[in-house]
Amino acid sequence: MTLSPASLRTFLAANAAAIVAELTAARGSSPREAGTFMLISPEAQIGTIGGGALEYMVIDRARQVLRAGEHEDSLDVPLGPEIGQCCGGRVDVALKRVTPAETRRLVAKLEAEAAARPHVYLFGSGHVGHALARALSALPLKVHVVDTRPDELTNLPENVETHAVAMPEAVVRSAPRGSGFVILTHDHALDFLIAAEALQRADAPYIGMVGSKTKRARFRSWYLGEGYPAAALERLVLPIGGKAFPQGIGDKRPEVSAALAAAEILVHIGAREVEDLKARPATTKTSGAVLGE
Repeated sequence: MTLSPASLRTFLAANAAAIVAELTAARGSSPREAGTFMLISPEAQIGTIGGGALEYMVIDRARQVLRAGEHEDSLDVPLGPEIGQCCGGRVDVALKRVTPAETRRLVAKLEAEAAARPHVYLFGSGHVGHALARALSALPLKVHVVDTRPDELTNLPENVETHAVAMPEAVVRSAPRGSGFVILTHDHALDFLIAAEALQRADAPYIGMVGSKTKRARFRSWYLGEGYPAAALERLVLPIGGKAFPQGIGDKRPEVSAALAAAEILVHIGAREVEDLKARPATTKTSGAVLGE
């Protein structure tokens, strides 16, 4: 289960005694990055630090800490054959008993992570729009669904924000920097207006439109006829989902189209995040008991 401030509070309300296990350093290949954490009680856990032998080991040690009445511990774990894992890297794990102060820190951390999530705007809440909203809602993104028809903005995941507006293209202009845009309305003319507006956003990592090669040709003709620059067309993904699976799979059901599009959107947004990660200084802290040596 993905951690959120609400799920964290719910877990702690049901589990008075708990340990937070947090990766404080990750060197080389590791299943999760530094800063990732999970909560562990005597009978349950929530979140994940990567699964596998590492996670089972950390859960076991955390429960030992709880049984012993201790308040903290730390582990230095090589992710190799010694623990039955083949990542090859190394991680430091801090184990701390959850206190009110620690709860506040973790909630603030989750809130900051949520606030930093990239925004993705879906224009159109038809079958594909709903399927794509469901697919994206489980990912680390802030998802918006925009439509001119208020009655269509129903039965969407709770964490999806909806916008009933008369001029969807205006939403493009006000979207936060780095937002992605997916265009799948019921009206081709409206699609074109939204796409033209989105292509003016040089900061957008993804601009996609549902359709066909014929629709792309028609949009190109209209776009150039309106005096827009031809170079910007290279940034438009139309049809959506093709780059995730270039050879196609011959299945046009909304859920399948949504899965392919979701993967494609993540590839585009992730490319920017990878560049950001490369620019960050490496964490080199080492401490705690060494396991597996």
